Amino acid sequence: MTMTVDPVATLPPQPLLSRYAESAMWLARYVERVENLARIIDITETFVRSGATDGWQGIIQINADEERFFETHAKVTAQGVISFYVLDAENPTSIMALAHAIRENARALRPIISVEMWAQLNVFTKSIRELRAADIRPNELSTLCSRIKEACQTHTGITEGTLYRDQTSVFYNIGRYLERADQITRLIDIKYHTLLPSEAGVGSEVDISQWSALLRSAAGYHAYRRVMAGDIRPSSVIGFLLNSAAFPRSLATNLRMLHGGLTQLRRDYRLRGASKILERVEHLLSVLEGQTSTQIILRGLHEFNDWMQCELRLVQQDIAETFWPEEPVPNGFAPSDGTEVFVSTNTQTQGQSQH
Repeated sequence: MTMTVDPVATLPPQPLLSRYAESAMWLARYVERVENLARIIDITETFVRSGATDGWQGIIQINADEERFFETHAKVTAQGVISFYVLDAENPTSIMALAHAIRENARALRPIISVEMWAQLNVFTKSIRELRAADIRPNELSTLCSRIKEACQTHTGITEGTLYRDQTSVFYNIGRYLERADQITRLIDIKYHTLLPSEAGVGSEVDISQWSALLRSAAGYHAYRRVMAGDIRPSSVIGFLLNSAAFPRSLATNLRMLHGGLTQLRRDYRLRGASKILERVEHLLSVLEGQTSTQIILRGLHEFNDWMQCELRLVQQDIAETFWPEEPVPNGFAPSDGTEVFVSTNTQTQGQSQH
C-alpha cells in the first residue's frame, strides 16, 4: 500500500524575524499583567471594604512602585492607588500604559496574527483609552475590573483558537508562563506577610476570609477548595500556589510549561541557544520540587520568592540576549552551527521596564 504524504505537512520550519518573537512574548506578558492587576484591584477593594487595613499598600509593593507612587502622592489612599494603576498613563505599570503597550505589540505582529486577535485587541485597548475618572468610582470599580478580566480572557481564548502554531505561538506562550510565574511569587510574598495572623486571630473568621482573598487574587479559590476542602492553613495555601501540578497559575505549573516551550524551540526549531536557558529553568524546578512549602516558609519565604524573581528576570534576560541581541544581525545571515534562524532584531523599550 502506497502512503500519500501531504506536502503541506512536511514543510520545514520557517524563519521568524526576532522582532516578531519579541513582540509575541511581550504581548502575552502584558495581557497577563493587565488581567492580574484588574483582579487584585477588584479583590482588594472588596477586602478593604470588609474592614481590612493596608490592602492598597500591598498593590504598590507587589509592583515595586513605592518610589514612583510617592513622587506624586503624599500618602496611600484608595482613590490614589486606583487612579495610579488604572488611569495614569505616565505610570508604566498602569492598565492604561499596559494597554498601549499591548496594542503596539499587536500592531507589530499584524502580518502574522489572526484577524480575530487584532480586532478584539483593538476594541479592548480602545475601551481602556476611553476610561475616565467616573469609571473608577467605588460603585463602578468592580464592574470595570470584571470587564477588563473578561476581555483578557477573551483574548486568551481567541489566541488559543486562531494563532498559527509556529515559533510565534511558542514565544507567546513562553511570555505567558514567565509572567504568571513572576506574578504568583510577588503576590505570595506581599500578601503572606500582610496576612500573617496575630495569635488571637488564628483560625478566626477574619483569618479565613483573608486567606480566601489571597486565593481569589490568584484566581485559585475554587480550585483550592475543590482539592483541599476545609484546609485553610497558611502552609497549605502557599503550597497550593507554589507546588500544585494542576493549578494553571501555580509556580510549578508555569515553570514546567516554560521548560516545555524552550524545549520546543530547541527540538522543533533547532534553536540550540535555548539549551543554556533550559538549564536555568531546570535548576529552578529542582529547587522548588526539593522542598515542601513548610520548609520554604521556615527557611524564609520572602528570601525564596525574592531569589525566584531574580532568577526569572535572568531567564528573561537570557531569552533576549539569545534571540534578539542588541547587536543587529545582517539580513540573510545564519551562523554556521545553525544556532539561530532569526534574521533581524528590534529591541522594544517597553520590554525593558519589566518590574
